[in-house]
Amino acid sequence: MKNISTFLKLTSIFILIFSGILLAQQPTWVSITSGTNEDLYSVYFTSCKTGYVVGLNGLIRKTTNGGANWSSLTSGTSQDLYEINFITPNTGYVSGTNGTIRKTTNSGTNWTSQTSGTNSTLYEIFFIDANTGFAAGEGGVLRKTTNGGTIWSAQSTGTSNSLYEVHFLTNNIGYSVGANGTIRFTTNGGVNWSGETSGTTTSLLDVRFNNMSSFNTLFCVGMNGVVLKTSNSGLNWTTLNAGTTNDLYEIHFTFTNVGYTVGENGIILYTVNSGSNWIQLNSGTNNDLHSVYFPSSDTGYTVGNNGTIRKTSNALTNISPVSNIIPEYFSLKQNYPNPFNPSTKIKFEIPAGGNEYIRLMVFDNLGREVQSLVNENLESGIYEVDFNAAELPSGVYFYNLQAGEFTDTKKMILLK
Repeated sequence: MKNISTFLKLTSIFILIFSGILLAQQPTWVSITSGTNEDLYSVYFTSCKTGYVVGLNGLIRKTTNGGANWSSLTSGTSQDLYEINFITPNTGYVSGTNGTIRKTTNSGTNWTSQTSGTNSTLYEIFFIDANTGFAAGEGGVLRKTTNGGTIWSAQSTGTSNSLYEVHFLTNNIGYSVGANGTIRFTTNGGVNWSGETSGTTTSLLDVRFNNMSSFNTLFCVGMNGVVLKTSNSGLNWTTLNAGTTNDLYEIHFTFTNVGYTVGENGIILYTVNSGSNWIQLNSGTNNDLHSVYFPSSDTGYTVGNNGTIRKTSNALTNISPVSNIIPEYFSLKQNYPNPFNPSTKIKFEIPAGGNEYIRLMVFDNLGREVQSLVNENLESGIYEVDFNAAELPSGVYFYNLQAGEFTDTKKMILLK
């Protein structure tokens, strides 16, 4: 009995210690002074330092130092603005009430009006490339441009339900979601839109791919804490348990398995296993949070009512420094284990001089990118990245490291 009692005590201590470690590792969110009390509806960063927020009454604010200071930009409109999207550091768009679309080509210094062809509120604007963009909104309205917004033409979505989000993976494959559980998708660049059965009549407010190299897995979030997931391009949607009934307004994935969603009453949830479980974080506010964006894997921003801006600088990442040694040369190591199932580790080295923009990508044997593992600035050092291929088929894959003029590619084998 004494041994059992001792074992139970030790087990309890271990659980407490382990729980403390998990809590210590959770991303923390701190308050950022926005300089406004207007409700903020969208946030977008074009780099780790430069970002924008938009909100009511034509508000646009900009930071060039990672949120430490925000300055007011002249939008040229008093319409409420619900979305901002940039396609280059210089060129961006906003959308809002009464069909408002405005464009900048000089990083927000000036904004010019575009004729959307509708008076409906446009809740979302999304550009695939410099020419091709979509705007979605009230009453099932969907507009498309193929010339950077000079002309916006109507798209027939087949629904009169309001559309709150439109998101494309490629020039052809895109999804739009909205009121009453509406999910519409296209495989031909919006020429035709078809419906998918979401299994809910709850309004869906956002849709996102968790891997911008694969159209198989998508997530939707919406009112009453609804989170939906498909692993077969929308043929079937599964309702996930997010552990909340608060409305969820937006979702953002930093890695295939790591994602964040924000919403009503300041709720922030995150997952590290592609949505199987969701953990609530302390946002430090009860204000509704409408938008979340991560310019890098460890740094993210969320914005909401009453000028609320929250920032995290310790978000979960699969990039870990593994040594204090500063290498002499760039180097990409062979993954281990290899072959692997389903996870493996990839190590790379950045020499003195550091702060290089690093891209580490995985390709299949046809040369198609299947996952982006690193896409950010990193200091000099030795790093290790976890690659989880649970959703990929067995086969030969290649991983490529790009850093300035350095590039190297190695082969690995997934065996299931």
